[in-house]
Amino acid sequence: MKSSVGSLHSFDISTGVDGPGTRFVAFLAGCPLRCQYCHSPDTWFRRSGKPITADALMAEIQRYERFIKISGGGVTLSGGEPLQQTSFVRSILHSCHSKGIHTALDTSGFLGARADDSLLADVDLVLLDIKSGDETTYRTVTRTGRLAPTAAFAHRLGDLGKPIWVRFVLVPGLTDAVPNVEAVAALAASVPTVERVEVLPFHRLGVGKYEALGIPFPLATTAAPAPELLDRVHAQFRDHGLTVY
Repeated sequence: MKSSVGSLHSFDISTGVDGPGTRFVAFLAGCPLRCQYCHSPDTWFRRSGKPITADALMAEIQRYERFIKISGGGVTLSGGEPLQQTSFVRSILHSCHSKGIHTALDTSGFLGARADDSLLADVDLVLLDIKSGDETTYRTVTRTGRLAPTAAFAHRLGDLGKPIWVRFVLVPGLTDAVPNVEAVAALAASVPTVERVEVLPFHRLGVGKYEALGIPFPLATTAAPAPELLDRVHAQFRDHGLTVY
């Protein structure tokens, strides 16, 4: 059978931030959203990556297989948005599962309908980035997307019994409104397989990439959230019975 071909931006080895244990993280190129706080504008387009076959990526993963298994880690497919490349993602996930490697899918859920049940059968954990809790704010944040597909995907994952780690980027003046956070918390709490919520403080570490690409960074003057704001948002999630990091 011919190996599926994908567009790979880069890969890295990380610990504790992209799923449990030490992980091989493959960043796939291409994303339908244009989030104002995106720190990787260099992954927006498929052409930003390099063509690679599933067999070639698996060969790279296997170089680290023993190391990641010993650490209780695995492979995380991230982006960009990996569900833009479902055929390639399906191949990698299935190959990893056949080797007993833990798999995580890092996605906004906006393209969740593209992931059929057979693809999700090879996913052990979903890192679900919920951009905002109401449609208006979601549209403002992503500039191209809608919340409804993400919400539908979250509930579908719950019905399938798939573990979820919710990620929420906290941006002062953009995603921090009390009603918006409440809506994200309510959505997360309504899905029984959500194991934790990770509140990710906004940062400007990707500004150099925007400058290199000649793209204005929309949040160039936005500061990181103050400790009091983080405390308030954490409390909002905890009030819904959620475990928060």
